Amino acid sequence: MAEEAAVVAQQNLDRSCWVCFATDEDDRAAEWVRPCRCRGSTKWVHQACLQRWVDEKQRGNSTARVACPQCNAEYLIVFPKLGPVVYVLDLADRLISKAGPFAAAGIMVGSIYWTAVTYGAVTVMQVVGHKEGLDVMERADPLFLLIGLPTIPVMLILGKMIRWEDYVLRLWRKYSNKLQILNSIFPGIGCPVPRIPAEASPLADHVSATRILCGALVFPTIATIVGKLMFSSVNSNLQRTILGGIAFVAIKGAFKVYFKQQQYLRQAHRKILNFPEQEEA
Repeated sequence: MAEEAAVVAQQNLDRSCWVCFATDEDDRAAEWVRPCRCRGSTKWVHQACLQRWVDEKQRGNSTARVACPQCNAEYLIVFPKLGPVVYVLDLADRLISKAGPFAAAGIMVGSIYWTAVTYGAVTVMQVVGHKEGLDVMERADPLFLLIGLPTIPVMLILGKMIRWEDYVLRLWRKYSNKLQILNSIFPGIGCPVPRIPAEASPLADHVSATRILCGALVFPTIATIVGKLMFSSVNSNLQRTILGGIAFVAIKGAFKVYFKQQQYLRQAHRKILNFPEQEEA
């Protein structure tokens, strides 16, 4: 027992901090600690050095667990006892920190919901007319309005995501060589292609997603404007807006199909040139 005590005493005299590499001779007043299962040169460390190292690992979160980087033993960190007032404040701070993300998510969802309700109400008044829209919403059941109005922007976005032009384009490419009238209207539209080019997905980038969102939300306004310009003889605001929306979708879709087909033909007839040979000097 005496020999073991002597060995331990000798090891304590030879101890050095694995953070700052100082020994007992460098700072005799420093407080030492052996916080893990490590042996040898990494057994001892200054209390102050370890505190700074733990602060760097916790990054401001005093409740985060910290372990030894060598033996992976978790450090046993204790705090002084708090008074009742500080304990209650600390408990409230922890509860607020944990509930904060959920409250923020709830506020965000609520904001989006009420924005959708407002957009739906504005769309109803825009489509059927201001006075008529107010009368419809006043006579409707409030629960129906709370459920129905937010679905208006959702349905517009889902409808915008239906890319019916792609289906028309596939049929066009499949049967255009059999319909000679298309070749007379659109020259070269039914000519054979030397290869089938690869086409990018319409939702492959964020730009297409933003176009879908903006296009869907602005569609009622465009339908109203087109309806007033093209179907001014129709008395009903609702019918005029519906006809304007159908006309806008049809005209826009026709131009989009033609534009995509021309891009397809351009890619199909693409050629790669020979590399120009350099003339010898």
